[in-house]
Amino acid sequence: MPQQVIRLALVFLILAAALVVARTYLIPRTFGQLGHYRAAAVEDNASQPMRYAGREVCGICHTEQADKFSVARHQTLSCEVCHGAGAAHVESPSEFKPPAPRDRGYCPLCHGYNLSRPTGFPQIDPVSHNAGKPCIECHDPHAPEPPTVPQECSACHAEIARTKTLSTHATLECTGCHQVSERHKVDPRASRPTKPSAREFCGQCHSSEAEGPATIRRIDLSEHWPRYVCWQCHYAHYPETQ
Repeated sequence: MPQQVIRLALVFLILAAALVVARTYLIPRTFGQLGHYRAAAVEDNASQPMRYAGREVCGICHTEQADKFSVARHQTLSCEVCHGAGAAHVESPSEFKPPAPRDRGYCPLCHGYNLSRPTGFPQIDPVSHNAGKPCIECHDPHAPEPPTVPQECSACHAEIARTKTLSTHATLECTGCHQVSERHKVDPRASRPTKPSAREFCGQCHSSEAEGPATIRRIDLSEHWPRYVCWQCHYAHYPETQ
């Protein structure tokens, strides 16, 4: 065997032995006896002051909120996820008041749009979703479904609604182009509106054979970019742009 291989093997053996020795001195002997914890540290941990109370304790006094919470979409969350550690409040309710987030910056930590979240998880764009209003004005965090289901599309799609008012499509109803189920109003990601999938839909108004005011732009569907659906080039909420 070549000498350089022998020397390299000796180096690896020495390093491995050094790691074993270092591990013996650096890792406590009781580590791993109780899962990923040191058995010798149980008393030390038990002597630390409690910070969290647990949702069951919160429900003893806050029965109304606990009853709503137990059947709502947030039922798997602990109260202290939003209100912070509550043990001090349990010990002295009058002296320590847990925080209650009320500004728009808190809820989007979970509900701001993020592609990595599961399909159907309620997500919003905080900039356009009822901008200026705190979330709790429409959503009770203990039962977050809106108490009054919005009937107007602009309640959630404010940016699109503002854009459409400046376009030639300003007088059109959203449901003239989109089929929207009632479920979309309470669970929008699980039930999405449809959008036209054929050129003939826009052609009802814009084809050269269509009836209507002369001010409407007309095209020959057979010649005007026949391989594309209209909204692939024209933004329907502001069709003047391409």
